[in-house]
Amino acid sequence: MKYNFCTLFDSYYLTRGIALYKSLEQFCDDFHLYIFVFDEKSYSLLKKLSLAKATVISHKDFEDDELKRVKKERTIAEYYWTCTASTIWYSIKNFNLDHCTYLDADILFFSSLDPIYEEIGNHSIAITPHNFTPELKSSEVLGKYCVQFVYFKNDVYGLEALNWWRESCIDWCYAKIEDGKYGDQKYLDYFHVKFKNVVTINNIGVGVAPWNIGNYNIEYNSEQVYIILKNAVHEKYSLIFYHYQGLKFKEYNNKIIAEASPIKIPPIGLKKIYIPYIKKLMEIKNKLQDEKGCSDIIIFRRNLLKSFLTKINGYFKNYNIIRKIYFFVKVYRYNRPKGIGSGI
Repeated sequence: MKYNFCTLFDSYYLTRGIALYKSLEQFCDDFHLYIFVFDEKSYSLLKKLSLAKATVISHKDFEDDELKRVKKERTIAEYYWTCTASTIWYSIKNFNLDHCTYLDADILFFSSLDPIYEEIGNHSIAITPHNFTPELKSSEVLGKYCVQFVYFKNDVYGLEALNWWRESCIDWCYAKIEDGKYGDQKYLDYFHVKFKNVVTINNIGVGVAPWNIGNYNIEYNSEQVYIILKNAVHEKYSLIFYHYQGLKFKEYNNKIIAEASPIKIPPIGLKKIYIPYIKKLMEIKNKLQDEKGCSDIIIFRRNLLKSFLTKINGYFKNYNIIRKIYFFVKVYRYNRPKGIGSGI
């Protein structure tokens, strides 16, 4: 089976998007990735790379009148969220695909994707849960499901849900909680209620991330990372993909100073999941910029204030006034600077 994927990013996530593509090359025999890029720098560099299993699409070719109309009303991140469903819709319609899966650019595959698609089977829509740890469970106010891997089949059920999601995001897609909505993400909570033939992916090796890694023990052998659910039957699951949300790092005094996440990541997770990824991103960056390699010394630091705020944010977001203040002061996050090497 040929797997069809799409993703979107700008220069800020260019190295991550390329790493995503390379991980698909490693673990997926037959695939095609439709890459939607939102600045000329990314478009030019990706075209020069001539990725054999990718089609690079400029935002200028992709944006329709509806997207252009709402673009000026939204922050950078809000606009990209608005575009998520539209990238899937565009890929299916313009390339006559029988299915398409949206992937966040900051995920990386560690093993075969076949178990995911075996679980999808004949379903028309597939979504992945956040699987929050108990202490972060209140964060479900932002959405039970994560827009990191969302599958639609080109059939009556898949297109019905995709069109509704696309139109809903164009109508409203903001970094705040309002009337049961949040960005493009909270809409996924309604899929099982509104549409038929929807499946939730239950494989715990899918979508491991800072917000749920505390649920698992991690093992590593024979070049494979395994995930084991704590306090349950100790059945191993191959890590299929990891979501590096919140990862930041920079070069400083011949070292790489990294902040994996405000949430504590276990040492084996840093060693087997984060360090190889950071090295991949630096290697890609150096090739793009024709620079020499950097130091192999990676030092992880965790901002304790951010860690504390992360733990109480979900609690705060249950209160309307505090919630409004929180999103108001965090607006800079959604209009972050761009550029290769900027928070790689």
